Amino acid sequence: MTTPTLVQSTTSRPSVARYAIYWAPPRDSELTRRGLAWLGRDAESPVGGGGLPPRPLVAGFSPEQLTALTAEPRRYALHATLKPPFVLAEGHDADSLRVDLDRFASSSAPFFIPPLRLEVIGRRFLALIPSAPSPDLDALAARCVTQFDSYRRPASEEELSRRRATGLDPIEEAHLRRWGYPYVHDRFRFHVTLTGPLDAATIERLRAPLAAFFSPATAAPVEIGEIALFVERTAGDGFTLATRFALTGRSSSSSL
Repeated sequence: MTTPTLVQSTTSRPSVARYAIYWAPPRDSELTRRGLAWLGRDAESPVGGGGLPPRPLVAGFSPEQLTALTAEPRRYALHATLKPPFVLAEGHDADSLRVDLDRFASSSAPFFIPPLRLEVIGRRFLALIPSAPSPDLDALAARCVTQFDSYRRPASEEELSRRRATGLDPIEEAHLRRWGYPYVHDRFRFHVTLTGPLDAATIERLRAPLAAFFSPATAAPVEIGEIALFVERTAGDGFTLATRFALTGRSSSSSL
């Protein structure tokens, strides 16, 4: 059996609690059921809690290898990023953040995005992305980035250096300086991460079986009907889903 190769991650662990605004699929959805089985972690249950679906068997990969391949996304749990993880700025607290998120969600209308498909993105990891552009989705992410930026403590020089290590173009550098993250606004790409960085040979072997496993969850358009506040309270604990916020605003379009 060929051992799959993971590309070494340069992600460092935070020293204080971090918060993030994510989209998480509905609790009772097929995407959630398959995502929990694949990642082997439930962000809405206590650490160590049981009840996870059995992990799928993938020919050519041992259970231990699949655990290694999913280690990085498992820490962040099943999600797609709207506003990347941040430390609370001085003078701000989680309770106020929740109040503002609830207000934001109540003024935001739900909508559908095109069906998801499995792709290789970023640092050569496998993720589910929309099969076509969604202006509504891009607008929601942009609003999350801008409207909650006052809650974000400015990035340290160490954090900026770590982001630059992957290589940034001038626009991404400008976003990093302004928003603390390079892949926002015109560089935003909605994705549900399923693996850590992989080499080309491992991607070739894993891509088809992983796409087949998620196919029952990627056949139809996906409703973006809520957003969620995630938190990693202590370095290395992993992000947990703290609160879901339903999008209950009225839409001026006929997207629903």
